[in-house]
Amino acid sequence: MSKGIKRSKLSKSPIAVARVALAVGTSCLRLYAHRYSPKKYTQPQLFACLVLKTFFKTDYRGLSILLRDFDALRWHLGLSAVPHFTTFQKASHRLLKAARARRLFKSTIQRFLKRRRHLRRIAFDSTGLDCGHRSLYYVRRRNSATKQWQTVAYSGYAKLEAAFDCPSHLMLAALVSRGPSPDVDRFVPLLDAVLVHVQPHAVLGDAGFDSEPNHCYARDQHGILSFIPPLAGRPTEKLPTGKYRRQMRQRLNKRYGRYGQRWQAETGFSMIKRRLGSAVSGHTYWSQCRDLLLIAITYNILLLCAAAGFLQSNGVPFFRLQG
Repeated sequence: MSKGIKRSKLSKSPIAVARVALAVGTSCLRLYAHRYSPKKYTQPQLFACLVLKTFFKTDYRGLSILLRDFDALRWHLGLSAVPHFTTFQKASHRLLKAARARRLFKSTIQRFLKRRRHLRRIAFDSTGLDCGHRSLYYVRRRNSATKQWQTVAYSGYAKLEAAFDCPSHLMLAALVSRGPSPDVDRFVPLLDAVLVHVQPHAVLGDAGFDSEPNHCYARDQHGILSFIPPLAGRPTEKLPTGKYRRQMRQRLNKRYGRYGQRWQAETGFSMIKRRLGSAVSGHTYWSQCRDLLLIAITYNILLLCAAAGFLQSNGVPFFRLQG
């Protein structure tokens, strides 16, 4: 299914992205939020517009202008009129709540994997995204200043923790928060989020996830092989006391040569930042979390478009408003 697709390729067609996003939204969302809603735009249509906002790396006002200027996008979305930018902002608050976002994210995974539920290797990692679009040149100059009052370090960032399928780079789980924060206590919730969708044979993580309880949770409770470099703590020549961490020290680089596939998680994050940007525009904690969730969903949709060859489908709009 994903064998014919280049690993580094994400769809660059806004029409294909709009059609897939509309199909995902229709499968997970009701047409209208309330029985007495104005019924000018459906929830799947608004969700597809939010995906296009992330695709174009623009804001709500820019999204309204894009839809006004591009008739083809409106036609494929079935929009009879362009929503006001405040409509998109309110839809973001409503549609990207945790429960709905999980359903939308799950739908992208199911559409990509179809009936597959067993995967060979998945990789865990986390990354940070800038909050806002400040100048990197300005930050470097401030950090390299000699005066003490000028040494400013921008340490706060939006943090995305994700699990990727190594062969396809499909994102299987996404946890959002604010950094900096340690990764060692995020292994269990990340693995639990993966197990909702698939059953992996092996989990690959970097040294930030290293702990004996994490190995025990994966291996003893779920029968999943876990491979993590045992680098936590002070450097020493002695072997770790834990059973699994001792095995990692003795055998990780000798017998488990496939651990190098953990870098596929780095590739996945690189694809996200190159195609969808390396910053979130939200100012508050919850708006940044919504931005991260939308980035994760949009990334899977882009991957799904390329894998499914959606451009070869017919040109009939997926949904159209009557009248």
